[in-house]
Parts: sequence; C-alpha cells; structure tokens
Amino acid sequence: MYFLPENLDKYVVDHSEQEPKLLQQLTRETYQKVLQPIMLSGPYQGRVLSMISKIIRPKSILELGTFTGYATLCLAEGLDKDGELHTIDINEELVDFQRKYFDKSNFGSQIIQHTGSALDILPQLNQTFDLIFIDADKPNYSNYFHLIIDKLNPGGIILSDNVLWHGKVVEPLDEKDKSTKAVLDYNILLKNDERIETVLLPIRDGLTISRKK
Repeated sequence: MYFLPENLDKYVVDHSEQEPKLLQQLTRETYQKVLQPIMLSGPYQGRVLSMISKIIRPKSILELGTFTGYATLCLAEGLDKDGELHTIDINEELVDFQRKYFDKSNFGSQIIQHTGSALDILPQLNQTFDLIFIDADKPNYSNYFHLIIDKLNPGGIILSDNVLWHGKVVEPLDEKDKSTKAVLDYNILLKNDERIETVLLPIRDGLTISRKK
C-alpha cells in the first residue's frame, strides 16, 4: 500500500498535520480488539480526508464502509455545524465500538449509523449529499456508484478508496480475482462517466476524487 520509498514517505508524513489524540486512541483499540486493523485509513490518509472535507464544508456526508469509525471522524471534521453524516456498515458487531468514539468526539450527535447491506439501505435514503466516501467491499463499487450518483449534489464530491488495490491494477489479472477485476471496472467507469470529472491520486492504496458536474 506504500508506493513511495520509505524514507520519502516518512518525510511526507512528518511534514503533514498530526492526527488528533482521539484517533490515536481509536487506532490502538482497533489493533487490540478488531480483526484486520489494516483496514483503518491511518493518520496520513485520515488527514487528507479531513482536509478535503474542510475545504468542501459539506452539509451532508455519506460514507460506505464505517469499520471502526476512523475515516468517519476525519470526514466529520469538515462537516457544517448544522450538518449530518450518514455512515453504513454491514458489521453489527462494531456498532457499539463506533458509537463510543463518535460520542467522545465533537460530532457524535451529527453522525447517524446504518447497519446492514448498503445495497439495501441506499435506496431508502431520501436525501442528497455534498460528499460521499466509498470504502466498502470492492466487488460492489460500481453498484454503489450507480446508487449514489443521483444522490450527489451538483458540484459534490465522491472519494473512492483503494483504487490502486495494492498495485494489482497494473499486474496480469487472475480471472478468479473478483476484487481486482471490480476495481479495474470501477476505475474505467469513473474515467468514462460524463456526469463527473475524476482525478486518481497515488495516496496510500489510491484515492480517487470525482466531482459531479
């Protein structure tokens, strides 16, 4: 997930904003208690998400894939004071973990949790969003896009994580590898959809910014 030389990557991190202490605590407890802690956005990407959100100042945010809530809290840092953030995750075992940290933050009352399949929940959300972050199961990335594009306000932003997929996007494709195939198809979808303009950033495992025209 790191494409820069280690010393250069360290320089980038050292000269970027540091993560808040609450997120440091969340990270420690995630590594202590939760499987696959590598799924955390991490301090550098978290600051990138925070900065983008602060630039946009969204009144409404949608997140697909909560995990333990690290990226959720980063995105919430830029939320309008009267705004709200809806986050969806299929793992009901993490709901209380997420809520504990949400309530420790300044944004607890603005964060609305949804538990279940995003494919089922998204059609039930009768509102639009200024910022959408997709960081869920890769085989459904394109399905999520089709469900959320009409819920994104004009000028709104879609952030898509893991779009370089550990570098596998430029390696020979194993036809049995459904996740890599899905990411490849999704990247083509973003590139070719005329409703959006897209730039892919080589940040960590790849982060795409797509703006609705």
